[in-house]
Amino acid sequence: MKIGAAKETFKGENRVAMTPASARELQKLGHECLIETGAGAASGFADADYAAAGVAVVKAGDLWKGADIVVKVRAPSAAELKRLDKGKTLISFFNPGANADLMQQAADQGTTVVAMEMVPRISRAQKMDALSSMANIAGYRAVIEAGNNFGRFFTGQVTAAGKVPPAKVLVVGAGVAGLAAIGTSTSLGAITYAFDVRPEVAEQVESMGAEFVYLDFAEAQQDGAATGGYAAPSSPEFREAQLKKFRELAPDIDIVITTALIPNREAPELWTEDMVKAMKPGSVIIDLAAEKGGNCKLTMADERIVTDNGVIIIGYTDFPSRMAAQASTLYSTNIRHMLTDLTPAKDGVVNHNMDDDVIRGATVAHAGAVTFPPPPPKVQAIAARKQEKPKEQTPEERAAAETAAFKAQTRSQVTLLIVGGALMGLVGAYAPEAFMGHFIVFVLSVFIGFQVIWNVSHSLHTPLMAVTNAISGIIIIGALLQIGSTNWIIGILAAISVLIASINIVGGFMVTRRMLQMFQKS
Repeated sequence: MKIGAAKETFKGENRVAMTPASARELQKLGHECLIETGAGAASGFADADYAAAGVAVVKAGDLWKGADIVVKVRAPSAAELKRLDKGKTLISFFNPGANADLMQQAADQGTTVVAMEMVPRISRAQKMDALSSMANIAGYRAVIEAGNNFGRFFTGQVTAAGKVPPAKVLVVGAGVAGLAAIGTSTSLGAITYAFDVRPEVAEQVESMGAEFVYLDFAEAQQDGAATGGYAAPSSPEFREAQLKKFRELAPDIDIVITTALIPNREAPELWTEDMVKAMKPGSVIIDLAAEKGGNCKLTMADERIVTDNGVIIIGYTDFPSRMAAQASTLYSTNIRHMLTDLTPAKDGVVNHNMDDDVIRGATVAHAGAVTFPPPPPKVQAIAARKQEKPKEQTPEERAAAETAAFKAQTRSQVTLLIVGGALMGLVGAYAPEAFMGHFIVFVLSVFIGFQVIWNVSHSLHTPLMAVTNAISGIIIIGALLQIGSTNWIIGILAAISVLIASINIVGGFMVTRRMLQMFQKS
């Protein structure tokens, strides 16, 4: 089939849905690729680059008429959609929750529409998750934009000219965009705080060098993950506790980055006007939810405003487009993976299988009918399922359980000692005396080593074994003393010992070094 990438008509949109690299991969699936003249220019991809990749560069009219599948970034206009005949397919962002008329138009004219933001958040579909790809870029770019508008360094400095305190950054929402913002902020040296209604992400936030903001509220200890990996709406009581915490933080925070969005809803108001007034002059707010009304109600979409008290509020809605080359590369890869699923035989023939969770979930119009909203996916979403809390035991029940466990452990240890003693006696009845001395030392060292390792936390097993491997050079010394033995069997065993011990030493040091790097700031 012919796959055509149309030029974006939305004002300020620089991305393109097909790059020369993704076109080469699509051709391997048996498809023929077309692109509208100049479609990739704003992303840094010249028409000559596409021609060199075997893509036909055509005019807009020829593309919409000749392509069987049209791929775009932004949702089409009604006029663009009308250019797709019956049986053709459009793959793009579509915002189906707010485009009912456009979906009905597609259904009436027999056009199939695949909305990239509707790809279900299941493990198998991660490679097609365009929302996450673009959110990752938006989170990174938000920090860069904040730094461009902030009047100081992110990192603290002590110089002959004076002391510069580090910037304090608060990231509201620890989804894909939030985590990207956290990683960028901490790498630039800022003191970073993060909040999310899902406390289960706290460990992930802290592992990136940020401090998680906890609420003293019972609901905050519940699993807030909704189906599909998004945060669920909070109760009024939780919201009040959340706003109270933000009011406490506002006077001390230099940069606020808000990322909170719930699909098919207006963005929740999280940073109120009084919080803005409490911030210091020169502070910056980056509102990544501006397109849906904003998490700060002072935000104006696609505008940069300065409040009366000198706070800069940025509501740009085109952060991914401001990094068009990178965004186009990621988005075109998402599109390519979607088309890979639509072309299972790799023969250039599309099989729109509505029994497939991913394809069905992303399809909003097909075979003359509106298919939005989709049914829940059959497989589990990436967000963890809520598990029932185990019933709390009384102190008496806990004591009884601990006693029973101790008795069972004691019985097993006594049994092992009896069996081991019997085996030692059996070996001693036939083995030479010199052998028994070494054998007993070997058995005791294995037993003691096992007991020591067993009582160490599982999370420390890898570094512990790495260090013990790294110091196992004594084995090499012993083996080297035996490698020149006149007995060829002893020589071979000694050579094998040297080889294995060398691997242990090198591997131990490498693992130890990598683990130490995990705790070092780059």
